[in-house]
Amino acid sequence: MKLYVLRHGPAEDQAASLKDGDRALTAAGRERVRAVAKLLVDIGEAPLFIATSPLVRAVQTAEIVAIVCHLTDRSGHLEVRREMEPGGDVAALAWKFASVGSKRVMLVGHEPDLTVAVRSLLGTFDRVFDKAMVVGLHLPSVGRETRLRFILDPRAPRLDPDARRRG
Repeated sequence: MKLYVLRHGPAEDQAASLKDGDRALTAAGRERVRAVAKLLVDIGEAPLFIATSPLVRAVQTAEIVAIVCHLTDRSGHLEVRREMEPGGDVAALAWKFASVGSKRVMLVGHEPDLTVAVRSLLGTFDRVFDKAMVVGLHLPSVGRETRLRFILDPRAPRLDPDARRRG
């Protein structure tokens, strides 16, 4: 399975409600997510399904990706999953999707959970997710090792050519 792990885009420092879960993306955050999603489309790496944290900034990130990737015309393209909220088991959810033969799944969530999940899936990972960073993995259904495919740098949307060497 092609797995895309995406941290939500840059969000406001504080929501009007004062609840962390209500923090929305900033205008610059929305633009950064759009640029990242457009690059995924341009390089043929658009997801077919997105699972997102229920927090506002993650849902907004997932919705922007769904729109840019033209998933809005398909039913069941985006799902809010409790496993993606802070403290959830992101790696277990990824394996669940792989075990049922899912294709091109994107998981949208939060730090430090995403770094922990990618480290768990790969065995090693020395990066920390910047906001709107995407890590592309190949997650086998059985029998083989997970492989790092690419890292997409959100500040200058391009693929990191040295990603595989750094793991």
